[in-house]
Amino acid sequence: MRIAVIGTGYVGLSTGVCLAEIGHHVTCIDTSEEKIKVLRGGKSPIYEPGMEDLITKNMDANRLRFTTSHEEGLEKSEVIIVAVGTPQQSSGEADLTYLFQAIHDAAPYLKEETIIVIKSTVPVGTNEKVKKWLEGTGQKQTFPSVVSNPEFLRQGSAVLDTLHPDRIVIGCENKEAAAVIEKMYAPLKAQVVTTDARSAEMIKYAANAFLATKISFINNIGNLCEAVGANVEDVSKGMGLDQRIGEAFLQSGIGYGGSCFPKDVSALLAIAKEYHVPFSMIEETMLINDRQKQLLVNKALSRFGHLKQKKIAVLGFAFKPETDDMREAPSITIIHSLLKEGATVIGYDPVATRNAKVIFGEQIMYAASVKEALKEADAVFIVTEWKEIKQLVLSEVISHMKEPIVFDGRNCFSEEAVRDCEEIEYYPIGKPAIIIKKS
Repeated sequence: MRIAVIGTGYVGLSTGVCLAEIGHHVTCIDTSEEKIKVLRGGKSPIYEPGMEDLITKNMDANRLRFTTSHEEGLEKSEVIIVAVGTPQQSSGEADLTYLFQAIHDAAPYLKEETIIVIKSTVPVGTNEKVKKWLEGTGQKQTFPSVVSNPEFLRQGSAVLDTLHPDRIVIGCENKEAAAVIEKMYAPLKAQVVTTDARSAEMIKYAANAFLATKISFINNIGNLCEAVGANVEDVSKGMGLDQRIGEAFLQSGIGYGGSCFPKDVSALLAIAKEYHVPFSMIEETMLINDRQKQLLVNKALSRFGHLKQKKIAVLGFAFKPETDDMREAPSITIIHSLLKEGATVIGYDPVATRNAKVIFGEQIMYAASVKEALKEADAVFIVTEWKEIKQLVLSEVISHMKEPIVFDGRNCFSEEAVRDCEEIEYYPIGKPAIIIKKS
């Protein structure tokens, strides 16, 4: 099948590359000449494990191309997948500017038999608006079918998630068009949910909002565990073994971030307000998450009294491991709060430092290694649970520090690992602090 993908961000690039991997002929289109030049060179403009290997493999097999030309990319395409950004507006609503620009740019090259697939996360009713816009152009007597096909990939495992999805959701009133898209995905052997477009659009928002709520719930339980002297990890394990609940997204920490959860939760709340449906649960999910991002700073203030002229090492900029994405990352809130309190900040991240420099500039220092970040630090904040960080030996960590004080926002270390230290102050999330003084 000949497929065009408009947009080469996380979703578009992952979709295009993986569809080529399962045998389709794919052309990825982007208006950024710089990005297309990078991709044609076999490099990925985003950090995603396994992506570059698949790009070069499928380019060599002549199944994958990259272009800035809509005419070149859409000329012979049977399916056009739109995977452009729908960023959050100040109102919380999704901004559909890029989506409709993509449809506008594609319109002159559309054929009656072409199927347009909206993979971007969009408010309920957007597929209908796209269809009406196309009908309103008056260029043709008949118009392409429009299909809702939301994505559920996770940054850091986008390739794996695309090739091994839990389910594929196809929303369309045209059964023939839905059948074509189901056939396109057939090599993945995934369960297919076929529904109307509005339900498909809602499935995406509902799924992400539920997961965000689950995170905020366990974070609130973690805070309560600290107050009553319980251990949130044991509580999470006991809860997660209940098949009705499940263990995923039950890890207490310093809140969620990224390009999906914050944006999609806000957008769902905006939809609820538009239709006058009370949704206070979602509002509380957002409030809890905002508070959670301040937790480490509050713990440090409680410990020190003030942070003026304290040197704080921050390990991790990215909102999660295996990505360089810093959108809505807890590190942003944490570092800005530390600077406001008068602290000196030095940070380290295996891949996200370039993006951190765009955000913080010269307000903080940047280390080339964990060891450099820790040197003479008064305390360390563990913000992103990179494998490199989780494998650290705590006794070695504190040996480089001025004071052996660790604020672990991701509960990276076991009680046994902490108690192996001769001297340490260890402040985790949702568990009692461990303080060991030198005898």
